[in-house]
Order: sequence, then structure tokens, then C-alpha cells
Amino acid sequence: MTSSVQATPEAQPGLVARLSAEALGSMFVVVVAVGVGIFSNPGAAPLPLALATGLAVTAAMLAFGYVSGGHFNPVITLGNLIAGRIRAVAALGYLAAQIIGSVIGAALIYFVVSTVPVLKDARAAFDVVAPGFGEHAAAQTQLAGVLLVEVLGAALIVAVFLGATAGRRAVPAMAPFAVGLSMAVLLQLGQVLGNLPFNPARATAQAFFSSSWAMEGLWLFWVAPLMGAALAGLAFRGFQGLSAPAATEDFQGGSDGINDSFDANDEPIEDTEVKGTEVKETAVKPDIASPRAVPAAPANDDARDFFDGKKGK
Repeated sequence: MTSSVQATPEAQPGLVARLSAEALGSMFVVVVAVGVGIFSNPGAAPLPLALATGLAVTAAMLAFGYVSGGHFNPVITLGNLIAGRIRAVAALGYLAAQIIGSVIGAALIYFVVSTVPVLKDARAAFDVVAPGFGEHAAAQTQLAGVLLVEVLGAALIVAVFLGATAGRRAVPAMAPFAVGLSMAVLLQLGQVLGNLPFNPARATAQAFFSSSWAMEGLWLFWVAPLMGAALAGLAFRGFQGLSAPAATEDFQGGSDGINDSFDANDEPIEDTEVKGTEVKETAVKPDIASPRAVPAAPANDDARDFFDGKKGK
């Protein structure tokens, strides 16, 4: 006995849409972080800047997370890559979009600063919020201390993101607040030590419009946070391996978060079960789905699916 089943796969956001969401979200975060930092006093009162940046991250994830997964930060992208939740090609695209969006956001603030008469030197204004160490840090924190805090902060942010967007009991509406609040409390510490952003794309955008010393020390604000992201991604991947198969099945096969209809070799997936619009009816136990009765859906980006409300369904 057969029954006709029309295959109606749900349309997924395309490459341009996802990269645009990453660029737009990154731009928004940088506009808020740099703008509030320049027009306030982050050294004496870091809370307004830290809170504003954390709220910007939350808002961006709520607005664009369903499209791209809501990374807006190279450390989160790297953490997802190492955890097996996004492919290398997609991660490179996200990285480029995040840098472009961040630089555009910093450029917009640079233009605004240049129109303020009391700010005679726009680059000097950007120096106030540029990350640094030693003589260029508010607390004159030395390189070793900045490196340690950047590694630790990035690892914690990635851990919160991966944990908040994984698991069947997670609540989609709460994940952006978890990530945003984590960013806010860590920035409270980072601002005092030396404007530590825990975001290489934001550090690059700020250094681009600051004095030459910011660009010379930029390497630290790439190496250290990416180290922390790698550690968190490896730890998360290890936790998956220690979990029961039922708890890890959502993460098997990883995904690029760009085109879920392509396999690991970037070749179109031929679904022989759905191709003919007719499938055989088979007895299915309540808790066990038959792989022949229900074709396996292509692996999706876990974070984006989380915001779509698909986790646990």
C-alpha cells in the first residue's frame, strides 16, 4: 500500500542573506560599542559601555539570529567550526562579513566624530576606545595579563553561546540574553584592563581608525581570543562525545550554515526516498523514526535552527 506524499522542504536563507545578516549585526554592535565608548568615559565608568554593547549583541541576535545563527564575532564562528556546527568555507564567509560590517560601523562613527567641533582629532578620539596593553592600556596591563583575560573571556563567551543554543530543553528567547549579559559582564572587566573587546572584528575596525600603535598591537587581539574560542569549541565537542547518542544526534554531521542542501563535498544531495513523491507506509514505533519511512533531513546549522524554533522537535 502506498500513499502520495508531496516533498515540501522548508526554504532556508541563502548565502547572501546569511552573510548580510552577519555584516549588519556586526555593524550594529560596533556602532553602539564605539559610539558609546567615545561619547562617554569608559575608563572611569565602564558600565554604560559594557551594558550598551551587551544589549546590542542581544538585540542583534534577536533580530538576525534566525537568518545566520547570530554569530557577529569571529570567536563564536571559530567555536562553532571546531564544535562541528559549521563548515570551514561558511566560517570564512562569516569572518569576512563580520570584518566588513565592523569596519563600516566604525567608519560611520568616525564620520560622526569628525562633525563634532569639540573633538579636534578623530583618531585621538578612537584611541580612547582602541584595545591596547602596556602604556596604551588604561590600567597599564602588561601583555601577559591582557592575553590571559582575552583567552578566558573569549572562551567563556563561546561556551555560553554553544551551551545556550544547544539541547532540547533550551529556550530560544533566552539565548540572546545569556550571550549579551555574558558579553556585558566580561566587558566590564575588559574595559578597565585595556578596552578588551573579546571580538577580533571589532578590534580590527577600531584599530583601523586609531593611531598606528593600535594596528601594531592588533595581532594580540586576534591570537588570544581565537585561542580561547578554540579551547571552548574543543571542550564542547568533547562534551558531545561523552554524551549519550540520543543527546548528540542533533549535532551529528555538522553544517555550513550556508547551504544545507549540499553535502560535505559540496555536491547536491540526491534524496531517493523523496524524489518520486511516493513513499511506502511502514509501522513506526512511537519513539523511533524509520529512516526509510521518513527521509533524513539535511543537517542544519544548530544555532540558526535554534532561533527558528526547531530544536527539540
